[in-house]
Amino acid sequence: MTDTQDVDIRALDGRALQAARSYVDRVEAAALDRPTPCGAWTLGQLLAHMTGQNHGFAAAARGGGRALAEWADRPVGADPAGVFAASAAEVAAAFAEEGVLERAFWLPEVRDGGPFPARQAIAFHFLDYLVHGWDVAVSIGLRPAFDADLVAAVLPIAALVPAGPAREVPGAAFGPVLEDAAGRGGAGEDATGEGAVDPFDRVLRLLGRDPNWAPPRAG
Repeated sequence: MTDTQDVDIRALDGRALQAARSYVDRVEAAALDRPTPCGAWTLGQLLAHMTGQNHGFAAAARGGGRALAEWADRPVGADPAGVFAASAAEVAAAFAEEGVLERAFWLPEVRDGGPFPARQAIAFHFLDYLVHGWDVAVSIGLRPAFDADLVAAVLPIAALVPAGPAREVPGAAFGPVLEDAAGRGGAGEDATGEGAVDPFDRVLRLLGRDPNWAPPRAG
């Protein structure tokens, strides 16, 4: 995991969470059956995952989080925006608590479960919500653009997410790395060295996302 000591990881995470919420706010209950870039997950399943993870990270920030039940998906029902907003407020409040950056977080779904330094754990959350915000947006037909400093901060984090068989199991949040994910040919160039590679496209490919993904047309 990239060094987070010199950045305000909580501020970055808060902005990523707010960006994700801005797209979830536009999701209607009738859209929850739509496909997403997250493998076989529907939009409803993705939002249930995102909501459950917010509550899990909040519990971990407060010294809990060891039990998988604390990280369980939480269906958003008929109020996707409201249910997700409540979870976002919960994790934001937990991350803002005094002394949280000196705590250790238990993350039972990551490697051996931890404990992980707070800044590293919050960096995981930052990555998840920037990418899942994109997932939500494209699932409802939007093409999001994130601030350049957020993308620059998240790219080295994405580059260190382990590859391997865990990416291939059903329900994995991130798929296998796609070709040209690391911008081969030099920093800022594509594999042939002929052109600039969009930094967020690199993030997406590192995490198994096709930057050109779009929902299938009805009919």
